[in-house]
Amino acid sequence: MKKILYLALCGSLLGACSSSRMTSTEISFAKNPVVAHRGAFKKNGFPENSIASLKEAIRLGCTGSEFDVRMSADDSLLVNHDPHHNGLDIEKTGFAELRRFPLANGEPLPLLRSYLREGMDKNTRTRLVLEIKPSVISKERGVIIARKVFELVKEMKAEALTVYISFDYGILQELRRLDPQASLQYLEGDKSPAQLKAEGINGADYHYSVFKKNPHWIKEAKAHGILLNAWTVNDKETMEWLLKEGFDFITTNEPETLLVRLAD
Repeated sequence: MKKILYLALCGSLLGACSSSRMTSTEISFAKNPVVAHRGAFKKNGFPENSIASLKEAIRLGCTGSEFDVRMSADDSLLVNHDPHHNGLDIEKTGFAELRRFPLANGEPLPLLRSYLREGMDKNTRTRLVLEIKPSVISKERGVIIARKVFELVKEMKAEALTVYISFDYGILQELRRLDPQASLQYLEGDKSPAQLKAEGINGADYHYSVFKKNPHWIKEAKAHGILLNAWTVNDKETMEWLLKEGFDFITTNEPETLLVRLAD
């Protein structure tokens, strides 16, 4: 009887721990604009999108760490930038086959679940900037991927840390339908800040060249309360221009360089 009661108590405690996730009131995002592109990978030679690069971005105190999500043929959500892994088409290959080939540092190809878990661990200052890659199979599958990603983020209670970004506007529209409060940023660069505002998208996360060609969009975004993010900014001159223009976020492969500049 005592053993049964002990096991029941352990189970209840584990349940409490698993459901006790951080809330928005516990998070204080770093007061800098630095978003590490695919994690802070470059300086230390970590693989892009690896858990090592994510942990390094968090250690550095970046306000965000960006990563890319795709879905395998058997509907496993995983973190990888390219549509192929070790020559295998991700959307047409099962996860077990894909995971036979580890990352360059020996890490297994990460599932989104494990990536989020690591990103949430003792992290109260770095956004998890989750890019949902467009499906190479169909727009409809892209929407399905968006739903599955959203459900997992919700299950893990990672909403307060997560920012969703995508080149696929339909993916963002589906996320907005699922959650009126989700933080969404569009990547393609073909919509004005006024259009984004009208359609419930929070941020313009465009290549910096888009803003140089459309400088009036910077003022327009600020007028409409649209967050400004620019990618992928690796040279100091462009960093200086974006800082002068008051961008909210700067996505870079050189987070250390930008952090040093901000500390000057």
